[in-house]
Amino acid sequence: MTVYLKNIFNDVGNVTLFATKFFKEVFSPPYEFKEFMKQCYIIGYKSIPLVAITGFIMGLVLTLQSRPTLAKFGAESWLPGMVALSLIREIAPVITALICAGKISSGIGAELGSMKVTEQIDAMEVAAINPFKYLVVTRILATTLMVPILVIFADGIGMFGGYIGINMHGDVSFFRYISKVFDSLAFVDIIPATIKTFFFGFFIGMIGCYKGFNAENGTASVGQAANSAVVTASLTIFIIDMLAVQLTDLLF
Repeated sequence: MTVYLKNIFNDVGNVTLFATKFFKEVFSPPYEFKEFMKQCYIIGYKSIPLVAITGFIMGLVLTLQSRPTLAKFGAESWLPGMVALSLIREIAPVITALICAGKISSGIGAELGSMKVTEQIDAMEVAAINPFKYLVVTRILATTLMVPILVIFADGIGMFGGYIGINMHGDVSFFRYISKVFDSLAFVDIIPATIKTFFFGFFIGMIGCYKGFNAENGTASVGQAANSAVVTASLTIFIIDMLAVQLTDLLF
């Protein structure tokens, strides 16, 4: 147990130093803009189909599951607002972030771990290229920017799924559905939920890069880095979400 706790504290300390180095490098030239845009394309654009399918299913299933309960109380008119609030405040940000943790964080961990094992990172240093800035900074910035955009996209697709779900058992116009959705939303519902997604994105990229960049020698360590990145990033998402909910409740 003592060894396990010691390893946890060592990892926390090393991640803190890793994050400190990131904030130092991100503001110092040269800036790897082309690599950053490439990572935005890989992380953001190529994740759209998976996020779209997941968002649509979330909205559809949530609507179909909630409708019978609301119908018992004659409150079916509340369904669009309830679906919108549930998706925007909690379900879409967390589920989308978990998908990104599984797809993006593991991919980064495996990619950088493979480069570390095959000594490509050492070769970059020999070639006078800063591997930390080129590989780590660009990926963390890309995840920090792309995850919130993917969450907003999932919100929209999820509400469209909710619209389809409502019309499976009724006849509600799209304009009326959207009016009900926006009538139920307020500042406190949208802004805090959006802000926490930037933290989700940052830690998804940070953990993936840390695990890959510090992979040990041997091909087995590549798989371990990818697996560890997913587990750690997923747990971190839940912790951040818990803290965000508590902070929002205190402030608003």
